[in-house]
Amino acid sequence: MKVSMNLPISVFALLVALKAGAVLPAHAQHTHHEPARDTRGSSAPTQRFATDAPLREGMVRIHTALDTLRHYEMGHMPQPLAIEQVADIQSAIDTLFATCKLEADADAALHGLLVPLIAAVQAFKQNPADIGTIAAMRQAVADYPRLFDDSPSRYAAGTDSDPSH
Repeated sequence: MKVSMNLPISVFALLVALKAGAVLPAHAQHTHHEPARDTRGSSAPTQRFATDAPLREGMVRIHTALDTLRHYEMGHMPQPLAIEQVADIQSAIDTLFATCKLEADADAALHGLLVPLIAAVQAFKQNPADIGTIAAMRQAVADYPRLFDDSPSRYAAGTDSDPSH
């Protein structure tokens, strides 16, 4: 009986190729025809979440305080007044947790904004001279108008919370 060594070598070569990722399933070989998708924002809802009155009021308080803190960032506000503004942001957050009632997905999205905001507030409290913490607060809530339907949005580009004005 004559045994061919070609078969075991071919099987070995196939296994090596599979391990290296050189051989793809047939359906995966044709995905290059589809347009590339930007998956960075894939967690964004296709439609913005509804808001309730406590959320809208809390976000107005937070954005108003952040707008006022621009004066501190520019050196035109004494530190005790800046500390008061950050205390108002903390108070607004506390009120949101106590009174805001949202659907589960919207609540999760809101927590995604509030957790980094709370971290930035705490960082400011530890070092009020670090004005970078204010920028971190502003960044934490930057996605609010993209995630929530607070129509008409008071936070779109060119309005109070837009850093470009």
